[in-house]
Amino acid sequence: MGLMARVSTIFKSKVNSALDRAEDPRETLEYSYQKQVEQLQNIRRGIAEVVTSKKRLELQASRLQQSVAQQDANARDAVRVNRDDLAQEAIERKQGLVAQVSALQSQIEDLAKEEARLTDLQQKLQTKVETFRTQKEVIKAQYSAAQAQVKIGEAFTGLGEGMADVNMALQRATDKTESLKARAAAIDSLEDNPAFRNDALPSTGDSIRDELNKLKASSTVSDELAQLKAELGKGDQA
Repeated sequence: MGLMARVSTIFKSKVNSALDRAEDPRETLEYSYQKQVEQLQNIRRGIAEVVTSKKRLELQASRLQQSVAQQDANARDAVRVNRDDLAQEAIERKQGLVAQVSALQSQIEDLAKEEARLTDLQQKLQTKVETFRTQKEVIKAQYSAAQAQVKIGEAFTGLGEGMADVNMALQRATDKTESLKARAAAIDSLEDNPAFRNDALPSTGDSIRDELNKLKASSTVSDELAQLKAELGKGDQA
């Protein structure tokens, strides 16, 4: 039993953690706001229904009042012509109508109180909804700004972690460029250095041997020069 309880606790903590990561506070705020708006709309509909019912009873009471006045006139006319029986019947009807009017007036007063209560509740809830809406927008803006800051911070963190590789690549490129520049300078120096010109070779005293040495030196320099140009891509384009 203890093991199952522990497993259940771990499972619930994992679920809560996953839900917390998935929850967007802005959506929660919007949902809460919509629920409050729905409550406000329900109260408004309730007020409309109460007002409609009260108006209906007031119209009915008005018609009954007219009937009361009519029966009172009937009773008076009956007395004038000595018809006490008719006068009594008119009075009885009048009293019945007056009782109905009194009952309706009581209901109308109850509905008026309910209308006042709902109207007061509507005003309070309206103020609450407007306040919540303002707070909601402020919190949403703050959350969005914080979220943007987190993303920027994560981007800079990732950039910092990759800077070592970037610096190594930059150093390799720099080293290679310096090497190429050095070899290019060497080519230029070979072309201008008197030590590598054919006429700079010492004489052996044998004109034939001297000429052969010049040809050999010229061939050696030309070969090395061609090799360097080929490596640097400066050779003749075929």
